[in-house]
Amino acid sequence: MADRAPLSTLLSQALVAFTIEIDNEFELRMPHRTTTQGPPPGQPHAPWLTSLVMWSNFLRVVPEDGVTVAEMERLARVPNLAKLDGMVRWRYVKVERKPGTRPRDAIVRPTAAGRKAQEIWRSLFGVMEERWETRFGQDEIASLRHSLQALIDQFDVDLPEYLPVVGYGFIQPAKPKPRSSSERQDLNLVALLSMVLLVFTLEFEQDSDLSLAMAANVVRVLNEEGVRVQDVPRLSGVSKEAIAMALSFLKARNYAVVGPDPNGSRAKVVTLTLKGQMAQAAYGQRLKLVEENWQERFGRETIHNLRESLEQLPVGKLFQGMQPHPAGWRASVRKPETLPHYPMVLHRGGYPDGS
Repeated sequence: MADRAPLSTLLSQALVAFTIEIDNEFELRMPHRTTTQGPPPGQPHAPWLTSLVMWSNFLRVVPEDGVTVAEMERLARVPNLAKLDGMVRWRYVKVERKPGTRPRDAIVRPTAAGRKAQEIWRSLFGVMEERWETRFGQDEIASLRHSLQALIDQFDVDLPEYLPVVGYGFIQPAKPKPRSSSERQDLNLVALLSMVLLVFTLEFEQDSDLSLAMAANVVRVLNEEGVRVQDVPRLSGVSKEAIAMALSFLKARNYAVVGPDPNGSRAKVVTLTLKGQMAQAAYGQRLKLVEENWQERFGRETIHNLRESLEQLPVGKLFQGMQPHPAGWRASVRKPETLPHYPMVLHRGGYPDGS
């Protein structure tokens, strides 16, 4: 057991790989613009490209005739959706608010681009799951789905269909409420993975000084001898923008220091302080404790079956599905060498590697 990947890592890598694969397909089908690519000819108002989280936790619950922000939060089970600036700016929704009313009473409606995005997203989950069945085996994916559902059936809270966007420090903002219905939901595979990972995350972070995202992706790859800052994105599988946010947080709280390379190169080196080393050790201990608690609470066989199912998704095969279309934005950036040990879902568009 000692050399097996943590349960949260297995969940995370499957979730990240599925998300990037479906994001790539959405990019291929949806008229859009990016930092390096302008709008398609004749479509000057094409929206900014975003990731799956913006569908799962946002557009999915916006009907054509509109919905209040308060009702969106209830349906999506995500707090603070009143901060709509990104989705408005990216041209997926429009917001109407009468003078003197609360932000939560504002009406949100999809734009024409938002309706197009909704249509495309709805069509993709079956396509992606069929690809995974072909790549990993129909029985293996059925077993994974069954293992995830068996655990979710025991959760007593309502959960969003994707990890919420995190802010500075990467702490999960989700505050699940008691389950409102005993009726089983018909969930896609990515929602099943995300829900299980979210509950694991919330339990990890109850008694942790650092978020699971911070510990798993950044603190995990650092040491007391020093790692070049420019190497941290490659070692973690996380974007340089997310790493910059993480190092700012770790430096401000004395978990790490950044300074010149003692070997004389011009590169900056990040080194764990004693506090950071203790946090790194606590991360590993906390992962084991949460998994042991789950075995006791949900059943050893349930957790064993889930772990076995996830281990049938080797990283090499996960990478196979992540190959971007030649015209996709990921085709123009450095190919990742590893998958993140936790999704970095940031305000930059919700991409699972923080891009």
